Amino acid sequence: MAFPQPRPQAPQLPQHLLRTIDCQQGAVRAVRFNADGNYLLSCGSDKSLKLWSVSRGTLLKTYSGHGYEVLDADGSFDNSQLCTCSSDKTVILWDVATGQVTRKLRGHAGKVNCVQFNEEATVILSGSIDGTVRCWDTRSRRFEPIQVLDEARDGISSLKVLQHELLTGSVDGRVRRYDLRMGQLHVDFISSQYTGHKMKGYKLDCCLSSKDTHVLSCSEDGHVYCWDLVEGSLSLKLPVGKAVVQSLSFHPTETCLLTAMEGRVQVWGAEPEETEEDAMAT
Repeated sequence: MAFPQPRPQAPQLPQHLLRTIDCQQGAVRAVRFNADGNYLLSCGSDKSLKLWSVSRGTLLKTYSGHGYEVLDADGSFDNSQLCTCSSDKTVILWDVATGQVTRKLRGHAGKVNCVQFNEEATVILSGSIDGTVRCWDTRSRRFEPIQVLDEARDGISSLKVLQHELLTGSVDGRVRRYDLRMGQLHVDFISSQYTGHKMKGYKLDCCLSSKDTHVLSCSEDGHVYCWDLVEGSLSLKLPVGKAVVQSLSFHPTETCLLTAMEGRVQVWGAEPEETEEDAMAT
């Protein structure tokens, strides 16, 4: 006789506040985990990028070189390089250890909303309000992009690169999927699938959980909304504070979430963090 398989446990969601980091760099425009999730990057309206330890909440380094507020950042797979983009229309490649600007890339006609390395960190991809995605060779001394993708009819708000595919989101309401190996483009019109959050005047982040079970979004009402990916039902409405939650980032493997509100970053976990007193009691 075969016994029924136990029902799989429902995936946990990060709803316990572990720590709050006062970034002291004006409003935090974006917060991002690095590749392994041990560090976080905070992008400030004071033109700076800061690197922090997630577990301790301590500042490790400050990177200064942009002429206006920093809007997005990404770390390379080996943690040796960072890339950032800014309202000053530039993309900067940084050396993590020295904090020095390796290259400053110009070419976009408006503020640059999003930036990401490819998996080998040989190319930086940047998306701008000018409606283009530009691809920059990190090893070349050339200052022109190796490719410009200009199919969008409005600003590029987000991008994601994975192996030979590039996904872009645009204010024109379309998601474009570029197969860079085959040279093909697929366009999808996206309607409102996950609803309830408030988004009127800000560019807000959304992301998937580490196991791709949930969609998470910032909201102007001070919450993070978390929906079941398949059903579209609201699983969690996480109260962050009384202002706009402008950015978020999910840990690459663990149930851990970063949120940014005004000048602070919050670190959330699935369970409350064990204190020294708890450890001594056990």
